[in-house]
Amino acid sequence: MQIETKSADPAQAFDEFNRTFHAFKETNDDRLAQIESRQAADPLTEAKLARINSALDDTKTRLDKIAIEKARPRFGETKEIDHGARERKAAFRAYMAQGDASKLTALEAKTLSEGSNPDGGYLVPVEVERDILFRMTNPFSIRALASVRQISSSQMNKAFSISGPVSGWAAEADLRPSGATQQLAQLVFPAYELFATPAASQRLLDDSIVDVEQWIADEVSTVFSEQENAAFINGNGVNKPSGILSAPIVQNASWAWTKLGYVATGVAGAFPTTNSTDILFDYVYSLKAGYRQNATFLMNRKTLAQVRKLKDGTGSYLWSPPVSLGTPSTLLNFPVAETEEMPDIATDATPIAFGDIKRGYLIVDRMGIRILRDPFSSKPYVLFYTTKRVGGGIQDFEAIKLMKFGVS
Repeated sequence: MQIETKSADPAQAFDEFNRTFHAFKETNDDRLAQIESRQAADPLTEAKLARINSALDDTKTRLDKIAIEKARPRFGETKEIDHGARERKAAFRAYMAQGDASKLTALEAKTLSEGSNPDGGYLVPVEVERDILFRMTNPFSIRALASVRQISSSQMNKAFSISGPVSGWAAEADLRPSGATQQLAQLVFPAYELFATPAASQRLLDDSIVDVEQWIADEVSTVFSEQENAAFINGNGVNKPSGILSAPIVQNASWAWTKLGYVATGVAGAFPTTNSTDILFDYVYSLKAGYRQNATFLMNRKTLAQVRKLKDGTGSYLWSPPVSLGTPSTLLNFPVAETEEMPDIATDATPIAFGDIKRGYLIVDRMGIRILRDPFSSKPYVLFYTTKRVGGGIQDFEAIKLMKFGVS
């Protein structure tokens, strides 16, 4: 039976995780010994290892949820000293529950807010937007790792140098180069519309005990987070952000700007059967030191299940469990972010990314989350068409490297 995160004991869950990992190591050691002595592992041992691997994943997921719950501030704890904030909250409640938009319209017109037109919806209170964004920033999300910028326009333009900046040494009175040879271009990060349509009964909305602000935050944050993460990894840039894996790739020895470099395993759809850890070390050190010091591995749990089995030349496991609640597991002492949107291991797939995600990937949020109440489309339920505008893309193509499970 799954333990509820609100009542789970963090220390007990963490002890359970460590016991499970100890059992995993013992079983995997047996499997490796069987392969060495008989050239094949016992199917029963393989099945047992798979069950323990699954238990490790489940326990780690529960630990992460406990950490998120402990870190999350309780909704509404901040005292609303500002009279305008209290006034807006009351107006928002009236709109959500009864559809009375008159006070919201007046408030947004008074503050010259965009979106005061009912066709565009109404801005949610600031504390609701803050809570939604906080809930979306969890250990499984790219948002927690990437750079995030707020914008007030429809896109963000960022200049970069194709040839690198002109630099050198000069005496105090010497003429400096004019920089005419420097080639500049710009990256464009448009903000696209992300939407969700949670539904509620009128009876729920009429219940004075129900906190409608918390309800809407609960309803949309998970959906927004799932949609965002999928786009930040695999988005094609058409009405959605451009994902990390949508960039052109090239062997790291031939790396060029606008492309991501990769290191091949040398085997189609697998790690090498001998000296398999060498490829991981080559992969890590394909990233420059300036990026490597803040680097993170991205992979899904199926890939992680394979990585957990790897040992170095001394027999030590390359993967290590988290040392405390709220900390990530590590691979070669670098944190691992489990991102289910990463692909599975397959021939010529790139299921592992490694790099400084903060320097490598940029997320742009257009300020404001809007809600449009719709009591007509799905009677007797009331739909709340909730939208936010967000974009994203690679801002530094040298900061992230991929591992390709292919011959070359």
